[in-house]
Amino acid sequence: MPAGDVRLTPTSYVVLGLIEAMGSATPYDLKLAARQGVSNLWALPHTQLYSESARLAAAGLLSERREEGGRRRRTYRLTAAGRRRLEAWRVDAAPPSWELRDAGLLKLFFGGDPASLAPAQIEAHEERLAEYERLQAAGERLPDGMRLALASGVGHEREYLRFWRAIAAGDTP
Repeated sequence: MPAGDVRLTPTSYVVLGLIEAMGSATPYDLKLAARQGVSNLWALPHTQLYSESARLAAAGLLSERREEGGRRRRTYRLTAAGRRRLEAWRVDAAPPSWELRDAGLLKLFFGGDPASLAPAQIEAHEERLAEYERLQAAGERLPDGMRLALASGVGHEREYLRFWRAIAAGDTP
């Protein structure tokens, strides 16, 4: 399939963007890099990084080098076609579809007891906020895009905490 015809998903762009930043990477390298950064913004199972890398290589957006012996690890690099697709996605200002994935809100939606859900939600969001604030404190070393995305994450976590604390207090948010 020609590189321009393959349908790309947010996971595709995570893989392309990480490989661009790293120069080259094995799927395991991608898993570690995602855990340290982008997984704070976009949750994805590490198995998707493996399968998506292979799919993008088959489409000509990544090149693949495989070890001859041993574990026969695959190392991927961005191709010119992959770089063009990644850049076109970055400059596309059209608003993407919004996805909110929060298990606490899903349980609440389906009738979970708000008073029972709130304490665990507060604890989880406090932990995530503390992690984001720790990353933010080291933010002078982050590229502008990562720093700004992190600031958005801090704002979201603060709003989640406001919401769940109101639920815990028996107030209507």
